[in-house]
Amino acid sequence: MGMTPQSLAALIPPDFTLGVATAAFQIEGAVAEDGRGPSGWDAFSQQEGHIVNGDRADIACDHYHRMPEDVELLHALGVDSYRFSLSWPRIQPDGRGQVNQAGIDFYDRLLDQLLERGISPMCTLYHWDTPLPLEQAGGWLNRETAYRLADFAGLAAEAFGDRVHRWVTINEPTTVALNGYALGIHAPGYPGLFEALPAAHHMILAHGLSIQALRSANVPGELGITNVYSPVVSARGGFANDLMVELFDILHNAMFSDPVLLGRYSDFNPLLTPFLHYLTDVSPEDLAIMSQPLDFYGFNYYFPTRIAPGSGPNTGPHAIPEGVPEHMLEDSPDLPFHITGWPQYDRTAFGWPIAPEYLAVALTEMANRYPGLPPVFITEGGASFPDVVVQDALTMEPHVADVNRINYLGDHLAAALNATAPGGPAESIDLRGYYVWTLMDNFEWAAGYSQRFGLVYVDFETQQRIPKSSYNWLQEITSLRAADTSSLRR
Repeated sequence: MGMTPQSLAALIPPDFTLGVATAAFQIEGAVAEDGRGPSGWDAFSQQEGHIVNGDRADIACDHYHRMPEDVELLHALGVDSYRFSLSWPRIQPDGRGQVNQAGIDFYDRLLDQLLERGISPMCTLYHWDTPLPLEQAGGWLNRETAYRLADFAGLAAEAFGDRVHRWVTINEPTTVALNGYALGIHAPGYPGLFEALPAAHHMILAHGLSIQALRSANVPGELGITNVYSPVVSARGGFANDLMVELFDILHNAMFSDPVLLGRYSDFNPLLTPFLHYLTDVSPEDLAIMSQPLDFYGFNYYFPTRIAPGSGPNTGPHAIPEGVPEHMLEDSPDLPFHITGWPQYDRTAFGWPIAPEYLAVALTEMANRYPGLPPVFITEGGASFPDVVVQDALTMEPHVADVNRINYLGDHLAAALNATAPGGPAESIDLRGYYVWTLMDNFEWAAGYSQRFGLVYVDFETQQRIPKSSYNWLQEITSLRAADTSSLRR
């Protein structure tokens, strides 16, 4: 616990990328300005009972208007790279056809300002904000949405391809499919359970089609996807528990990585066919599109998952956050498993177990499953804590002492670097970088503004930005690395 900035800086390879990540819907605000169309998340947030405290992202961090200030925060932080997403409805309000030039102009300004400051742009095409007309036409349950995202990829390539260093096609299709189309706790709020599998398939198809579109446009940037990974363990022994672990591992992990990296869906115990029958009849043509060669693989890790068979209270990290109305907390009798907690671990404010050793497990499992894995970037890692602003006794300036976040990030970064170092259990993985989630506190989806993940505290009433201790900690690491690089040059 608590590695010093000096010891961490010494552990990080010279060519390793340190970055921070955000998502358009969570920070931009300006949801009805300058030609932006509504998204599925806008509509979902407007319905009573979907978001903690009835929060909405209409203003969020007001990044759309305060972008230069936020780029200066990035520059002062000293990170190598910034991962951001394009707002699909800001650029293409209907999800097809006409382009909104004001949206293009906003990202033009962002990219130019990043490059002027030596910050490498990693651009995510789709981070969950489906244009509302496409959502109303079935969203990801409609195969056509995959082709619309590929068209959007072509538009983005034409507008920004000369300046984006790395492209992520889709962020966490797992979360969209499971939370949005299976459980209904995220937009679009469709509780389809196992009937949501087509949404997962269509997103991976969209990924492959988007890779094709970007390659057809001859963009010079590297191409990849970002999947979230959670190691799955049995809450107790026995065949039934092991079977449910296999089921959840497929639903959360393998269903999204196998077609991308292996060109097929997982083989599974025939007893799971009633739940996974959709995956048994997929065309070879689709699988060929889904398994386009990648320049890198994006990997998000937050926590491991413990599974028990049968229905029961979901007490684990996937449980719905406090403040969501009671009707969303009910157990589903149609699920053959439930998620249990980790009493042996400290938890974040979201109730997620703090288990950096399972990041090493996750990387090791990926290395074993996919021997030909492309270079890997951990494209998100971070934690929410109950941050409190106090007045510094010496400077009289507002301050947030988030030592728990510093320990979390330091322990997870060290776990990843040690696991992939020579002699480590995942040494075959070429780990290229780590992006902290997130630059600043934001609209945290169904949790609204109740969960703070940022290195920078945001007062959502005044929009004041207050760098936290974790910001200063990462700033010290980047400064130490810059000094080491400078001495090597001399």
